[in-house]
Amino acid sequence: MDKEVQECINKQEQIVKQEYMYSLAEQDLTERFEFRNIRADEAEQAAEIESICFSAEEACSSKMMYERVEMAPELFLVAVDRSTGKIAGFLNGISTDECSFRDEFFSDASLHDAGGKNIMLLGLDVRPEYRGQGLARALMCCYVRREGQNGKQMLVLTCSQSKVKMYEKMGFLDHGIADSSWGGSQWHEMRYMLHA
Repeated sequence: MDKEVQECINKQEQIVKQEYMYSLAEQDLTERFEFRNIRADEAEQAAEIESICFSAEEACSSKMMYERVEMAPELFLVAVDRSTGKIAGFLNGISTDECSFRDEFFSDASLHDAGGKNIMLLGLDVRPEYRGQGLARALMCCYVRREGQNGKQMLVLTCSQSKVKMYEKMGFLDHGIADSSWGGSQWHEMRYMLHA
């Protein structure tokens, strides 16, 4: 194994163990939320949350959200408020063998390759009333654990400069300016190695 890759994995494991692997237990979020795959009848909720969390230029359209839910429901992780039955937040992506993020991943669900070794994360969305409670970190922690167990190699996402530190705390490494310019913005590409 390449020494740099091993160092990267070791750093990520240490960060996750120190800060987030026990976040669910510490904050007791599993009592309040059910973490599971999305259901087909929840696509509309996901599209609504997406429109709240992202600008009109950046948000996934309702049509696209329905396509993602249809094509890759296993790559959605939703947190459902047990008291209301509504989605409080979710994380979604598509599988591919590609290693770098490109705009087309946001707009073309047919790029999903169920056997792909990597996951391009398309959005981490949390309703405003649930923010500041550790839900985004819990979603990511569960996703990392689940997809590592599923044999995926790497998670890739893009984010604004203001979110780089947040994702670094979750174990992602900043790989500089992304090829993606989705929504007319400049993004950082961040990667999380699950397996070498």
